[in-house]
Amino acid sequence: MDRHPNIFLPRRAVAFQAYYEHMPLRAASIPRGPDIQLFRRFTFGDLAEFNMLDTRQYRDDQACGDGTDIGCAEALDPNRTITGAEQENWLLKGLRHSKARWNVLGQQVFMAQRDFEAGPLKRLSMDGWDGYAGSRDRILGSVNARDIRNLVVLTGDVHANYAAELKANFDDPASATIGTEFVGTSITSGGDGTDVPANALTLLAENPHIKFVNTQRGYVVCDVTRRRWRSEYKVVPFVTAPGAPIATRTTFTVLGDEPGLHEE
Repeated sequence: MDRHPNIFLPRRAVAFQAYYEHMPLRAASIPRGPDIQLFRRFTFGDLAEFNMLDTRQYRDDQACGDGTDIGCAEALDPNRTITGAEQENWLLKGLRHSKARWNVLGQQVFMAQRDFEAGPLKRLSMDGWDGYAGSRDRILGSVNARDIRNLVVLTGDVHANYAAELKANFDDPASATIGTEFVGTSITSGGDGTDVPANALTLLAENPHIKFVNTQRGYVVCDVTRRRWRSEYKVVPFVTAPGAPIATRTTFTVLGDEPGLHEE
């Protein structure tokens, strides 16, 4: 694709207009040419507050050429951002003043550390929050320091199911658990998928904070009360033919004021 701004910006403006017209967005998100206001907040009484983030428009470019990388020093630069300064300040201020039982981040890319490499070296994705360690450290560090309770992060992007605990230090399994991340799979993309992917054992061994990996198609049903957050992973055995039965693959519960995953 031609990356010249005279070509790209009009394309982006048309894409944002189409996105706005086909998605359930409020008037505040009407596009203004090649820009659109997507980060926003929804409050459901004192039960839950949803902070919907935009990790695409304001980020620094992916470190070390994107993809996955081992030992990328650029990814550790504390000045790098995945949200941009304005959105980060908006998020942290909202979390500090929230009166909700559950504080939820709805966002695009994997937040927990995800090491793909067996052994002492770490192979991390530069497109997720692993490529923006400074942003993650500031947000999770603020949540931890201010004792902001019941943080739940809802994520997509990777076309797979994951459940993970968000740690104060991902390299120390004994460090404090600050929140929980539920990653939902795709509906059809990726084909039938598999219950236990080939790299599942490596992912679980190298990332003890990740408690579940699955690449079947489906969705996640979240049932929320003041006492607990319950996520059911619904999957089908195939999507390449009609008539697939849907089943609950697993269920995780988070208890109020007790961050961490409990598998039912």
